[in-house]
Amino acid sequence: QVQLVESGGGLVQAGGSLRLSCVASGTIFPIYAMGWYRQAPGKQRELVATETTSGNTNYADSVNGRFTISRDNTKNTVYLQMNSLKPEDTAVYYCNLERGTRTFPLGDYWGRGTQVTVSS
Repeated sequence: QVQLVESGGGLVQAGGSLRLSCVASGTIFPIYAMGWYRQAPGKQRELVATETTSGNTNYADSVNGRFTISRDNTKNTVYLQMNSLKPEDTAVYYCNLERGTRTFPLGDYWGRGTQVTVSS
């Protein structure tokens, strides 16, 4: 069983910053990638940023240059530093963990989400 617990969401003014954290526990190894997705009201869930265990990162165009993903593998934790926040970044942010390898996936897991609200 895999547990993902997010923290760090909240209300911030446009131009501000927030840092999200997600701690993974349980049967999580091997980890292929960890990352963040978000879902705004009335919209589909979309990728924000992911980082593979080998260090490859992938960002949505809308956040590239403003958000930074990082991982602390000693703590099984992934972070999302969000700077220059915009009202359109308002969404529930979900932590994601992919077990296995690129060619042999073992499962895809989600946290419960943390709300990020950016006021104009």
